[in-house]
Amino acid sequence: MSELLHLNKRTVTRARALARTAGAPVVDIAKQHTTVSVERAVLRLAGLSGADVEGTPWVNHLVDRVRADVGLEQGVALPVWHALRREGLSDVTELAQRAAAGAVTFTMPDGRDHDHAATKARRAVSAGITRIDRNRVQRDKLIKRYGNPPAPWIYLIVATGDIDEDVPQAIAAAREGADVIAVIRSTGQSLLDFVPEGATHEGFAGTYATQENFRIMRAALDEVSKELGRYVRLTNYASGLCMPEIATLAGLERLDMMLNDSMYGILFRDINPIRTFVDQRFSRQIHARAGIIINTGEDNYLTTADAIDAAHTVTVSQLLNEYFAKEAGLEDWQLGLGHAFEIVPEIPDSFRLELAHALLTRELFPDAPLKWMPPTKHMTGDIFRGYLLDGFFNLVGALTGQGILLVGMMTEAVVTPWLSDRDLALQNVRYVLNAAGGLREDFHPPRDGFIVQRAHAVLDEAITLLERINDETLLNAIGDGTFGLMKRPANAGRGLDGVVVKGEGYLNPATEILEGQS
Repeated sequence: MSELLHLNKRTVTRARALARTAGAPVVDIAKQHTTVSVERAVLRLAGLSGADVEGTPWVNHLVDRVRADVGLEQGVALPVWHALRREGLSDVTELAQRAAAGAVTFTMPDGRDHDHAATKARRAVSAGITRIDRNRVQRDKLIKRYGNPPAPWIYLIVATGDIDEDVPQAIAAAREGADVIAVIRSTGQSLLDFVPEGATHEGFAGTYATQENFRIMRAALDEVSKELGRYVRLTNYASGLCMPEIATLAGLERLDMMLNDSMYGILFRDINPIRTFVDQRFSRQIHARAGIIINTGEDNYLTTADAIDAAHTVTVSQLLNEYFAKEAGLEDWQLGLGHAFEIVPEIPDSFRLELAHALLTRELFPDAPLKWMPPTKHMTGDIFRGYLLDGFFNLVGALTGQGILLVGMMTEAVVTPWLSDRDLALQNVRYVLNAAGGLREDFHPPRDGFIVQRAHAVLDEAITLLERINDETLLNAIGDGTFGLMKRPANAGRGLDGVVVKGEGYLNPATEILEGQS
């Protein structure tokens, strides 16, 4: 099972089995519910886009009107395509505009009308899935043409708030060695229950995630990929109240990675747990189909909890994220499971502890790319100390074979990094990987040594916690503050009013296709 940590295969199998039994009831709950965002994603797959003069998307207008007239218990597809036929319309956008004006009343079809509406809905949604499939084929062609960069992929954040400013910065970063460009979202977008439309220029500490912004950045990175002779990947965030819609837009515009954690929105944005689990399952089904790599958010736990005491909660979350991801259809190569370098630097043996934690993650998930996050919590403004910490972080990444290396900045948490800061950070990464990239071949910690024993202790603590979660249920564990010290009960949180129990006869053409039912 393991060459370096000597993990017991039965112990690892038990950990995965416990994660599966803890997560299965949550999957059952997700299958029994839909949300307003899932239903909006269905309509986006059918081609509905655009917004009114005040910026409210037509898809929001249409779903809200359907819900007011007949509810969403049977899904949005049947009443929408029934209304299209009844009103003599072929364009779902025109229907949404009429609905927003109060000129259409929705009803549930039956008999032949039901069958006709279902057939038309499936055909319309299938067109969107086909576009996602074509994008996946196109990505594979471009990777074959330009080549993949060697692992670890160097992941760099670019986000000015203005998509027109993001593009030249992203191109400069790619030319300096970045393999993955992450456009972080404007502050608070995860709490918006709609996806803004069009190109945006006024984000706050980030750039709004919109379909047009996705398209603009993807086109720019395709051009620089051609110039550099290596495929440059694009990342954004499928999280928050519009997780299913943003995942869908990512598939439609050929993004390559998406931040998509099963519990991040619950813990750090106070989004209702049921809403989050329903939305993340649909999102991950889209990601699986699109060939998108997900990045999970375990690193965030260590910003609120102690990185030593809470190390086992990271492992538990990784195991749960793996289970939820594979249940939704994702493969190992798509699991960018997160973890971070966040131990207080002054603690004796902090580097050895970080090494043990990173190596444990690497060996528990040998076929996953893994996303290794740099120190942020203990950046003080001393740029020399910060640069050294980032060098140590990069060294752990090289020693433990991480797949996705997020570039740390010495000005982290002090200012928005300048291009020169990014260039220095990339030099740091290049130096460490060039000087020590092959060191893993020579690194063999002793079986009874500090690193191996620490890794075993963390895994044992993770199993103990998983046993407790199985006793009290995952939803109760989240409510009790088990992860990141955040207490999030299942009957509270943002977006709860957007959760709907599926009724008899519920139809979601997208889910049918994604689950192989049609």
